[in-house]
Amino acid sequence: MKTIYELSDKHIGQLHQLYQNEWWSKARTLEDSRKCVANSQLCVALVDSQDNLAGFARVLTDFTFKALIFDVIVCENQRGKGLGGKLIGLIKSHEKLSAVTHFELYCLPGMNDFYAKYGFTTEVGSIQLMRCDNA
Repeated sequence: MKTIYELSDKHIGQLHQLYQNEWWSKARTLEDSRKCVANSQLCVALVDSQDNLAGFARVLTDFTFKALIFDVIVCENQRGKGLGGKLIGLIKSHEKLSAVTHFELYCLPGMNDFYAKYGFTTEVGSIQLMRCDNA
């Protein structure tokens, strides 16, 4: 697998197709996919020998205190090969993020054990996720 940090139009189209297969991202349009990639401070992707997208993750950050990891996604036929962990490792070791105090992410409870292998914990004091809809 080759690591890339800039996605071509082809890769964004493939990412959009991956999003269409997941409950949490299936409502995204191709334009939404383009905008989220363009407006993230860091994108990390893995491509196979045919230059097809195999995995992707993106980061929103202030480069000092927080780096919030979003959209860790691996092509269904590539799952179980360690690509999700590789994406997390590439993010955590990226030189632009070396001064960040905390890496954070959202995940379903069933993914806690996966992310715990990479140093993530649910022990964050009494912090709770809060959300409001944009009118």
